[in-house]
Amino acid sequence: MRLVFFFLLAGIAGAQPLDWRAVDSLNAQLPETIRVFAAVDTVRPVKAWMLRVDPGVRPRIEVSHDAEDLRSTTLDFASTHRACAALNAGYFAMGEVPSRHVGLLAMEDTVYAPATAELTRDDSLRFPTARSAFAVLDDGRYDIAWASSSGDSVFAWLAPPPHRPGRVAPVDAIEKRLWPVREAVSAGPMLVQDGEVRVTSDEEVFFGTSIPETHPRTAIGYTRSGELVAVVVDGRQSASRGVDLTELAEIMRDAGTLEALNLDGGGSSTLVTAGQLVNRPTGYAVQREVMSAIVIPCF
Repeated sequence: MRLVFFFLLAGIAGAQPLDWRAVDSLNAQLPETIRVFAAVDTVRPVKAWMLRVDPGVRPRIEVSHDAEDLRSTTLDFASTHRACAALNAGYFAMGEVPSRHVGLLAMEDTVYAPATAELTRDDSLRFPTARSAFAVLDDGRYDIAWASSSGDSVFAWLAPPPHRPGRVAPVDAIEKRLWPVREAVSAGPMLVQDGEVRVTSDEEVFFGTSIPETHPRTAIGYTRSGELVAVVVDGRQSASRGVDLTELAEIMRDAGTLEALNLDGGGSSTLVTAGQLVNRPTGYAVQREVMSAIVIPCF
């Protein structure tokens, strides 16, 4: 089993599987558990990078400790934690200094930021929410679920509220269970469930926002065998337009994920490995500082 990076160019929804090729220049700088591959499709065009992590290599969710604004670059996260790889994670309030994490953020069994409990649309409709989150459980397994929180207790919902634009769905009958998370970070929406595409944008109340549109993207998921899979897609440039949520979900499904989640995107979408920024989020090597990151140790 290996931790693997893929360079890929993803196409439109329903595109054929991509032709992977090893990137020797990066592989030579990485331990055996890390490999990088590339695939090219210049017609659409889209560029993305995929990371596959051996079950024995455990990721960590980290938050910036920058004294000024609580934001750091993904490269800084990798350097600070001596990681072989790092990628951006959850949403945060860009207009606030210091920054504020938007949605669930839990580390070392402590909830540092609560799950988003409610959102208002059309200036009056109040939607109780359970947005999806990626977690490392107490037993070391991965899980992705729609989540809520109360104090340091986190709960997994067996289904999201069936909200639709202009229609608030009841939530009282939806089953919830205590979620034994060691670490967790939310963003959303869900992309893949039970190995099939399931994009729950409306249920997680992303309607009325730009999230469902075509953007640079970051996603994370895991396979039945316990491999971690992460994808970063460039966008907003002539060489790579980005992807919408359905396209991203299809990439994650084709990668063999059992479950997958959309993370923060746009200019935040960054992947670092071998001590360097691999992608160009919006066409440049400039990194947007982010509040949280998923870091991958070398062993």
